Amino acid sequence: MTENSKKSSKSRSGGKASSGRESSPRRPANPRQLVLLLLKSILREQQTLDEALSNNLAAFEAMEKRDRAFTRLLISTLMRRLGQIDKAINACMSRKLPAKMIDVRDILRLGAAQLLFLDTPPHAAVSTSLDLARGPRLAGHKPLMNAVLRRISREAEELLAEMDDSRDNMPKWMWEKWNKIYGEETTRAIALAHLEEPPLDLNVKSAPEQWAEKLGGTVTSGNSIRLPQGSGDPSQLPGFNDGEWWVQDFAASLPALLLGPVKNLKVADICAAPGGKTAELAAAGANITAVDISAKRLKRLRENIKRLNLDVEILTTDATTWQVEQPFDAVLLDAPCSATGTLRKHPELGRIKRQADVHQLSEIQSKLLENTLSLVKPGGLIVYATCSLEPEEGVEQIEKLLAENPTLVERLPIKAGDLGPEPWLASLVTPEGDLRCLPCHQKEEGGIDGFYACRLKRI
Repeated sequence: MTENSKKSSKSRSGGKASSGRESSPRRPANPRQLVLLLLKSILREQQTLDEALSNNLAAFEAMEKRDRAFTRLLISTLMRRLGQIDKAINACMSRKLPAKMIDVRDILRLGAAQLLFLDTPPHAAVSTSLDLARGPRLAGHKPLMNAVLRRISREAEELLAEMDDSRDNMPKWMWEKWNKIYGEETTRAIALAHLEEPPLDLNVKSAPEQWAEKLGGTVTSGNSIRLPQGSGDPSQLPGFNDGEWWVQDFAASLPALLLGPVKNLKVADICAAPGGKTAELAAAGANITAVDISAKRLKRLRENIKRLNLDVEILTTDATTWQVEQPFDAVLLDAPCSATGTLRKHPELGRIKRQADVHQLSEIQSKLLENTLSLVKPGGLIVYATCSLEPEEGVEQIEKLLAENPTLVERLPIKAGDLGPEPWLASLVTPEGDLRCLPCHQKEEGGIDGFYACRLKRI
C-alpha cells in the first residue's frame, strides 16, 4: 500500500521534515509557484505528492477551484512526462545544465511541460515561467531560460517526434527490470498506461447498477463502479456523505474476494489503512479487526468507517509481532510495498522509488507473512497482496514462505470465477494460481492498478 511505503520527508539539506508552518510565510501567489515548490519537495526531499500538498495545504486551499485543478494537472504532467521534458530541455541547449543550476532546470521544466503537453499559449508559458526566476541568483539566468523555452515552443513537434514516450518517461531501473520480467511489449504497454489520467473507481455497498446510473458510470464487476475522468471531487458526489460507497481502484477490490463468503467470519485486515478492503469485508458481513502500525493512518480509516456506518474493531499494533489468544478464520495481509503498480494514480513514485526500497520492504513483508501464520486457525485462509509489480514483493515472497513452512501452509490456487463472472478476469490468474494485475489490463476502459495476490490455506 502506497502510504505504508512512504520514504522519509526529511530534507537533504536541513534534515528536518517539512511542515505547513514552514511554508505558510511564503504562501504562493499562483499555481505555478506552488507547483515549483511541489516539484522540489518530490524530487529533492523524496516526498509523495500527497505529502508535499499537505505541507502546503493552506496555500492550495486558498486558491480558486480552477487554479487548484491547474496545479494538479501541471504537477501530474511533470511527473508523468518528466523524461520527455528533460530530454527536450537538453536538446535545446548547447551544454547540459550543471547540477548546481537545478532551480533553473525546474523552472524550465514547468515551462516545457506547458509548451509540449498542455497547449498553454507560448507567450503565457514563457512569461509565467520567467516570472518565477526571482532574486539575483535566478534572475541572471532569464536570458538563457527565455531562449530555451522559445526554442522548445518553435520545435515542439520535431522534438516530440524523436522521442519514445514509453521508454523515455520510465526510470531506467524499472524499464530494464520489467523488460526481463514481462517482456518489452508488455513493459511498453505498462509505461503508456502510466501516461494517462485514470478514471475514478468506487465500491458500493449495494445496488451497483442503480448507483452507476445515478453517478454516470458503469459497473466494472460485482460492486465496483467506474466513473469517467474528470468526475470531480468524490466528496461532492451523491452518496458520499450518506456512506453509500468508498473510493477503491478495481484491482484493489479483488484480493478481498479471494476469501470467499465472509459473513459472520472472524477476519483480520492487516496493514489495513486507509481502509478500502476493511470496508469491503465489513460490508460483506465479516467481523473485522483492522490492524495497522500507524495511528495517523488509522485516523483516516476511522473517519472512513464512521462515514460508511460500518462496525469494525480497530487496533494500532506492529503486525510483525502481534499475537492473539483466539486465531482468526481468515487474514487479509495487504503488505507495505514499493507501490510500483500504482503509478497511474501516483506518477511521482516513479521519480522517488529505487530498487533499494524494494529490498528493504521485502524484508518487512517476510516478517509479516511469517507472523500471519500464527494468527490463523488450521483450515483458515490467508490472502497476501501488494500493489507492486516487483516479484520480490509478490511471488518470491510466497515461494519462500512455502519452502520454509511446508507443514504449516499451502497455496490454494485461484480460479477465474473467484474474481467474478466476466471472462476477461481469467487473464489475471497466473499459471501458479495467483492474481497478477497489470496497469495495461483493460486499457481501453481506462486500465487498472498493478496488483499481486496469493491465496494460502493454513494446514
